[in-house]
Amino acid sequence: MFGTKKKEASNSKGGGTTSSTKGNALNSLVSGTVVSGTVSSESHIRVDGKIEGKLYCKAKIIIGPTGFVQGEIRCENAFIEGKFDGELYVNELLNVRENANIKGEVQTKKLIVQSGATFNVTCQMTTGKQTIKDGSSTRNVSGNRGTIKANKASSAN
Repeated sequence: MFGTKKKEASNSKGGGTTSSTKGNALNSLVSGTVVSGTVSSESHIRVDGKIEGKLYCKAKIIIGPTGFVQGEIRCENAFIEGKFDGELYVNELLNVRENANIKGEVQTKKLIVQSGATFNVTCQMTTGKQTIKDGSSTRNVSGNRGTIKANKASSAN
């Protein structure tokens, strides 16, 4: 009766309960938690615990200082402060922070490696975009392939 048109208009403008969570929510795996298997998410993921297996994310992945992922990651963007060992596929930006320790194979469009990071990888820079969908990927790859080794310098006393 009265007000029904106003309610319907409000719901159609995003006021309803159905909304996309991509980029709007943050999943968090806290320190001390271990997950084995495949993890898949539409929204951001922060890992401060450990994942052994595959991690597919259609948004941003953050591996915190105490986080460790061993296996495969496919995501839009990645910010790594902790440890990673395996295959890492990033559609846009990979940001390797100063305390990070990364080993394995990396494919990304943009790369930032801060001074002090351990970055022992085979790295391929791409111009194409991957499809992140349960591990399947489609790539339009062009770029150079090479090995990058950047270790923390140790001071001798």
